Amino acid sequence: MKILIRIAVTVLVFQQLFAAQPAVYGTHGVVVAHDRESCDAGIEILKAGGNAVDAAVAVSYALAVTYPQAGNLGGGGFMLIQMADGRSMAIDYREMAPEGATRDMFLEDSGKVSETKSIRGGLASGVPGTVAGMQLALDTYGTLSRKRVMKPAIRLAAKGFHVSYGLASSLNWLNREAVAFPETRRIFCRDGDLYQPGDRFKQADLARTLKRIQKQGNAGFYRGEVAEAVVQSISETGGHMSLDDLRSYKAVLREPLRGEYRGYSILSMPPPSSGGLALISMLNMLEPMSFDSVGWHSADQIHSLAEVEKRAYADRSSWLGDPDHFEVPVAELLSKPYAKLRMMDYDSTYASPSDSVYPLNDSELATIRALQGESEETTHFSVVDQWGNAVSVTTTLNHPYGSFVTVPGFGFLMNNEMDDFSAKPGVPNSYGLIGGEANAIEPGKRMLSSMTPTIVSRDGKAFLVLGSPGGATIITSVLQVIHNVIDYDMSLQEAVNAPRFHHQWKPDDIQYGPRAISTDTELRLQAMGHELSLRAAYGEVNAIMLDDRFGGWIAAPDYRRAAQAVAY
Repeated sequence: MKILIRIAVTVLVFQQLFAAQPAVYGTHGVVVAHDRESCDAGIEILKAGGNAVDAAVAVSYALAVTYPQAGNLGGGGFMLIQMADGRSMAIDYREMAPEGATRDMFLEDSGKVSETKSIRGGLASGVPGTVAGMQLALDTYGTLSRKRVMKPAIRLAAKGFHVSYGLASSLNWLNREAVAFPETRRIFCRDGDLYQPGDRFKQADLARTLKRIQKQGNAGFYRGEVAEAVVQSISETGGHMSLDDLRSYKAVLREPLRGEYRGYSILSMPPPSSGGLALISMLNMLEPMSFDSVGWHSADQIHSLAEVEKRAYADRSSWLGDPDHFEVPVAELLSKPYAKLRMMDYDSTYASPSDSVYPLNDSELATIRALQGESEETTHFSVVDQWGNAVSVTTTLNHPYGSFVTVPGFGFLMNNEMDDFSAKPGVPNSYGLIGGEANAIEPGKRMLSSMTPTIVSRDGKAFLVLGSPGGATIITSVLQVIHNVIDYDMSLQEAVNAPRFHHQWKPDDIQYGPRAISTDTELRLQAMGHELSLRAAYGEVNAIMLDDRFGGWIAAPDYRRAAQAVAY
């Protein structure tokens, strides 16, 4: 009997070890991104001696070729960098409202918000920031030349890549939706001769554009023929963007936001992203709670997170915007006293109705100051190199294929990020998010974002690198993966693959993905006063984590989509 017990225990141990094996493991460099081609681009640069920043730029340009839904030249995003020597920086290359933008540009004569103007056509596009952002990243922390890091993307555009089943399906959808945009259908849908899975997709126009950027840098995009074509295409599709708008665009270096959670250091994106501030404030609200005896995805755990999330999203609606145009009370909203004050009306047994959860007001902020003395078709990728430098990048066109405007002769799509402004303060945008005066439309202003590239450190070194697409759900996706790893001791792949749920204050319901909430748990949550609604799976948390067992890095692509990881 003892022998049988030993055998059973041995088998169980081996099963557990096998189950815990990471999807991808490497010691010299790791890239996790939406597709294999972009991962390979980053690994190529790492093997050539480049660091994580060089690789991140290569991945970003590769995604502009292989993932037209969100990878881009005509969009923008955020890059978060933590170097192994302790230096850190946030690069803001968010799009900006052109000088011709006006506060009421998306309102109908009746005063109602237009359902289409901020989503389709030239009026929906902000001044793009990706090219400027990549150059700033190279100039600040890169080690290889622009010529070298752009080679993989140019090769993918010129020689082509095999269309996946998912991309073929997406382009089929685009062919139906983009009837009013002939250049988009010509480039991406072959004028109705649709790409099939396995077909080779070559993009000669895009390859020429990338070569111009490779040779001339920012001038190859924000000036000359490309810039002139952008302005013309925006004008012909109903928008207002000038050559001066493009020439004057600048990416910005910003100080990352910092927080602490159970001994881990949190580094995340500052405004105009709402993500980092909301993430850290939610972690602050969670920290006094103990989850040692609370079952994962039990009614009690889901209730606690939902209550924390609705409070953070309420404050997002009022206090988050472009810090160059609005004074965001960052220090107050990140403080532990804020978290304590915010949770004073928290009831562990019953839901707080969203109509009773108000954005923090001026007097409450003053109290905190006395106590002390921010489409879902975004894409995220993470990179770590052999030296331990870590980069977390989220980039987007906003909705799939952005505004549907493809710049003729140059092969890239323009964003529809103007929808992320508050077209009318207090009225939800296309993601259901409510914004206030802080995020009202203003020329030269960067629209609020939920993108949340994040790096969690332990003992001064990068431990967890992550982020996600998903529009309004980005912040709660990142929160729950961190919560799964730290509070529930999950492996990284388990934490990433785990079903998720989301509350954004208004509408007042817990939105949950497939298999996230059992029937019994749903009934108990309803008894606690929660409304619930089932939605499709969301997010694509592409993450990397330090491996304590062997000292290398574990990469976890999110299997909700076609994400991939490569390491060496």
